Amino acid sequence: MASGHLADTYVAALQHDLEELDPDTTLVGVVRNPTGWFHAAVDENVPELGPPEPLLESTKSAEEALKMRGFCGEGAHNAAWEEVGFETAYRAHLEESASAQDALETLEERLEAGESIALVCFENTAKKRCHRTILREYLEDG
Repeated sequence: MASGHLADTYVAALQHDLEELDPDTTLVGVVRNPTGWFHAAVDENVPELGPPEPLLESTKSAEEALKMRGFCGEGAHNAAWEEVGFETAYRAHLEESASAQDALETLEERLEAGESIALVCFENTAKKRCHRTILREYLEDG
């Protein structure tokens, strides 16, 4: 078990002081294609731990199709996750991608050394599912 604290949050929670994290917590973005303003909100970004492009694209396509059928934004997002098997595909990415494995190993070492880390992405998980919660669980179980 890691000796550092591991958390996850979303960028808007940080920007609007909705999240209480220890001031020494390192904010680690886990976004495949971050915007410039996202970089300003985190200490670093590890794109290798973001979902792979094909998974992002298929999820977005499924989400748009569901919206056209009348689903609300959050409902379409969450239903698209189920439709494309997002969680299974993302976990496979974490296990099969050499660059993701290297990034995971680095985070695990940092946690074991006592560093506190918060994984950061865009989705408000009170409303939408997000890969960072899967990633946090993966690291905690590892």
